[in-house]
Amino acid sequence: MSDSARTSGPRCIAIVGPFASGKTTLLEEILARNGVVERPGSVTAGNTVGDGSREARLHAMSVECNVADSAFMGDDYTFIDCPGSVEFGFEMEPVLAAVDAAIVVAEPDEKKIPALQVILRGLEERGIPRLLFLNKIDRATLRVREALSLLQPASRTPLVLRQIPIWKDGIATGFIDLALDRAFVYREHAPSEVISVAGVDEARRKEARFTMLETLADHDDALMEQLLEEIEPPRDAIFGDLVREMRDGVIVPVFIGSAQNGNGIMRLLKALRHETPGIAETCRRLGLEEAAGPVVQVMKTIHTTHGGKLSLARVLAGRVEDGTELVTPRGEICKVGGVQRLVGTKVTKRGAAERGDTVALGKLDAARTGDTLAGRGAAVPALAVPEPQQPVLQKVVKLSERKDEVKLSAALARMSEEDPSLVVTHRQDTGETLLGGQGEMHLRVAVERLASKYGLGIDVRGATVAYRETIRGSVTKRGRHKKQSGGHGQFGDVVLELAPLPRGSGIVFTSAITGGVVPKQYVPAVEAGVREALQNGPLGGFPVVDVAVKLTDGSAHPVDSSDQAFRMAAILGIREALPDAQPVLLEPVLRVSVAVPSEATAKVNAIVSSRRGQLMGYDARPGWAGWDVVEALIPEAEMADLIIELRSATAGVGTFTTAFDHLAEVQGRLADDVLAHAGRKAA
Repeated sequence: MSDSARTSGPRCIAIVGPFASGKTTLLEEILARNGVVERPGSVTAGNTVGDGSREARLHAMSVECNVADSAFMGDDYTFIDCPGSVEFGFEMEPVLAAVDAAIVVAEPDEKKIPALQVILRGLEERGIPRLLFLNKIDRATLRVREALSLLQPASRTPLVLRQIPIWKDGIATGFIDLALDRAFVYREHAPSEVISVAGVDEARRKEARFTMLETLADHDDALMEQLLEEIEPPRDAIFGDLVREMRDGVIVPVFIGSAQNGNGIMRLLKALRHETPGIAETCRRLGLEEAAGPVVQVMKTIHTTHGGKLSLARVLAGRVEDGTELVTPRGEICKVGGVQRLVGTKVTKRGAAERGDTVALGKLDAARTGDTLAGRGAAVPALAVPEPQQPVLQKVVKLSERKDEVKLSAALARMSEEDPSLVVTHRQDTGETLLGGQGEMHLRVAVERLASKYGLGIDVRGATVAYRETIRGSVTKRGRHKKQSGGHGQFGDVVLELAPLPRGSGIVFTSAITGGVVPKQYVPAVEAGVREALQNGPLGGFPVVDVAVKLTDGSAHPVDSSDQAFRMAAILGIREALPDAQPVLLEPVLRVSVAVPSEATAKVNAIVSSRRGQLMGYDARPGWAGWDVVEALIPEAEMADLIIELRSATAGVGTFTTAFDHLAEVQGRLADDVLAHAGRKAA
């Protein structure tokens, strides 16, 4: 493809792929090849540009997006390395909203196919042009076309092999570029060396090249005619088809290499340079080609220790500089406080950002991750960023020292702003602060960050299950509060009738007083006392629900009666009545929808059954080949570590959503255990 036909302007490329597929290593090799670093770092050595946080290096895995600028042959690029673990998957979503293209790093590992499918699905739905880098070719145990057949079910779009390896004694020593029809020999951490293609795996080369051209011809009638007539198509026409069909999202070109050894990097970079779209085409895809004035998409929020809040953002239109005013989708006005360049954790000042640049903007306090910001008065459609998935694991976080409570609230707010898939909930009924996330590692990293970044000691435990109590029988009791201590005394006297109600009815209070034996002005105080007393049931101190309470009789004193006296009388009456009304323990039962690869459905059914769950059935997941959705009812008490077992059974990709369904009676030994535990906590 000629330079005149190339895309101009800065480009933003996401690097995505399953966990441990080699994304961070690939970024290191790209940066070394482009002269940003002297030599590529290593994930195991903990000296990479990406994964610079303490937590990433501790666990040797990406736990957040990592950004680095570089230039290749005069073109500017921003690469954003996205975490591969499903637990940190939301990091990728705001980034994908504004990138030009994505490199999907994969390896021929059957266990990682479901994770690859999840990632490709997100790219397909957004219409993002993508190419696949088949990594670890130096360790390949499958032939490349076998590997492609293994990976194809993960993609709804045809995977088109652009290169095939040259094998020598079972080792990939180089590759044949099927579009260029040239052969190359690998050189470690250096550009490959061109060799004569004549006689190099000629039969396999011709067959693979014809297969590539045949796929391209599905969308090019002229090429189809040339193939049928056995006419060699012009090279420019082949590249034209490759570029157009990749940008249109009807093919996914596949390149091969080894990030660890620096093999295949140069051809990958040249493909990015010649074939991926730039900012103009991206804006057309996003419906922003008519945008006037600055338009900025916030990809990530970063709270730095000394520099304050930074918003990683792509400039989609206009020019952004220090002092530029931008408006959030909620109408808040914020002013840019500095334009920064970001390479890993290193932040440096730079000049104004032009269309296509990806920069860190300072002091956009009102801006949130995923926001589309625009200049004043501009009507700009907000780019679609999915909402974070519902938390699949929640833990109570409690300070080791109470004096840091204000500091904890501020730290949690900042962390959930940086990562919206972390959800902080304050439970009024238990006084607990819950931190919810997408899995065990997600929450572990969050707690570690509270210690390392904010200096907070945190104790973590499971959340309290929202048990309730109710009654089976009806009973009538009198509650009398009488106290004389000099001066005015206290007197309140009520007769209360308790009866069970159907599940979900709540507490219903009525008054059947006639003749004024309990003056009307005291009836609200009676109701207040009833509701207060029902907050602590007789079995384990859990709130009592689904009870009808009727005030049927009572008496008053003209001097000593008061709201407080009747409230206390009602409390005493309820406390007397509940033990005689056949109290029972209730537990919350959740409706759970579990999305899993079909081969794991039987395992998931067994997991549900082992957790006192009731299977409601399963069906194919709409639009997801090879996936099922299992519907079940599971007690909340059995949900605590469900995600850990589920991920273990589904190669790390299973997930679920929950909703409260109903309260169910708990009997026998299980009820005894719950009440014994409640008694120990009360003591």
